[in-house]
Amino acid sequence: MKAVHLTLISHAATEAQRLGRFHGDDDETLATSAQPVLLPDGATGLAGPELRTTQTAQWLGLQASVEPALRDCDFGWWKGVSLKALQRDEPALLQAWLSDPHSAPHGGESIADVCQRVARWLEGFTTPGHWVAVTHPMIIRAAMMHVLQCPLAAFHRIDVQPLSQLHLGHYGMWRVRLAGAD
Repeated sequence: MKAVHLTLISHAATEAQRLGRFHGDDDETLATSAQPVLLPDGATGLAGPELRTTQTAQWLGLQASVEPALRDCDFGWWKGVSLKALQRDEPALLQAWLSDPHSAPHGGESIADVCQRVARWLEGFTTPGHWVAVTHPMIIRAAMMHVLQCPLAAFHRIDVQPLSQLHLGHYGMWRVRLAGAD
């Protein structure tokens, strides 16, 4: 059995993140002066289907195939809505979503749904080699929680910044792989 190495990278910063609103599918990344992430030689690329993930993959120089399982959470009618507007107009619904991982007051996916989707994908992902996947903060949180077997209540306690990386390794089971200096 050969090892699987999977590096999940959060997409580059977006205007939606800057403004504190839920993403839409066509949100673009902002120009960045950050140094591109160094990718391992021979890595195979994957990306979520949204524009911001494919733009980030291109910026990184990654030839990425679209992987539907890496799509962001479906926020339903909250797409494009700011957290401030929800706090003002629908505070009970926002609080339900933040406190109950099975709640989906926006008509889209719940946190539990996202975590289940990512867990199914990870458990079926057994192709050896090094993979680099550009995806979303919520997907990275879900992957980390699955590998560490965290309760769903921990979901909102994980911050994933733009261009953050989560390194995972699989040889019999998934493990979080901390990267050190070269």
